[in-house]
Amino acid sequence: MKLRILYHGNCFDGVSSAAIFTKFYRAKMNAGAEISYTPTMHRAGNAFDREQLDGDENAIVDFKYSADERLTWWFDHHQSAFLSAQDEKHFLADTSGKKFVDIDSKSCAEFIARIAKEKFDFVDESLSELIEWAHIIDGALYESAAQCVELRSSALKLMQVIEGEKYPAFVEKIIKALTEKSLDEIVASEEIQARLKPILEQHWKAVEIIKERSKYERGVVSFDLMGTGIDGYNKFIPYYFYPETTYTVSLSQSAFRTKVSVGSNPWAPRPRIHNIAEICERYGGGGHAVVGAVSLKPEDLELGKKITHDIIEELQFAD
Repeated sequence: MKLRILYHGNCFDGVSSAAIFTKFYRAKMNAGAEISYTPTMHRAGNAFDREQLDGDENAIVDFKYSADERLTWWFDHHQSAFLSAQDEKHFLADTSGKKFVDIDSKSCAEFIARIAKEKFDFVDESLSELIEWAHIIDGALYESAAQCVELRSSALKLMQVIEGEKYPAFVEKIIKALTEKSLDEIVASEEIQARLKPILEQHWKAVEIIKERSKYERGVVSFDLMGTGIDGYNKFIPYYFYPETTYTVSLSQSAFRTKVSVGSNPWAPRPRIHNIAEICERYGGGGHAVVGAVSLKPEDLELGKKITHDIIEELQFAD
């Protein structure tokens, strides 16, 4: 029997969710299942290709809902969990008992572990560290911006590898390792260390570029990464340099999308008053109340610039 797991790609919580669901599924559903993994990325239009759901059973974790009849399991915690009202209606009509959403959960990994315990009597103490760090990372529950930017813990180093890795086959190896080993053991491996060195170099390069390009005005730090080759970056870098800011808005471009990223500072002296997911949804994006993004076609750079400008103006404080 073949299980296909679609998970939020280049995301610590998405990878953690895939690992936790894997252990749950093997323990409670089918110990001998052949499990394959596919990363999913936010993009303009439909988030899925029909051929991705090719298993005897198919699961989506930490990503939007699909009304495809081949979807067996679904877990998500994003406010923007549904691409359309029709998808939400389809979910609400589902009677399988295998599809779940909770937008109040800080991480999807924690949510899966909770549902697995409450509804399927599954508990695995070896996953506690992973669940705790997914909760911290996806919930932005860091002690400070410095804790996240300086990357001293194994979990945060692995987060950087996951976010920067371009080969899904290697991320699949990480998912499988997370079902068997501690975070310290995984990060200490030669394969991770070989990838970590250039990733850390790129991270500190991004730190300097964002420092140079950032502009602060009335509660918002903004910058663009055009021409830098940087698509993803550590979202706490702006707060490292501008602890006084409440929001951050950035524009980036890669081969498959133009992206407007919007975030809020957990330690801001002036608290967030906007729901970022709702703002991003108006432009076809989504996310959480505290962080979100809008993904456009790669060629829609001018539209991305306009959206960036409009969101900055909306978020800036009057005084």
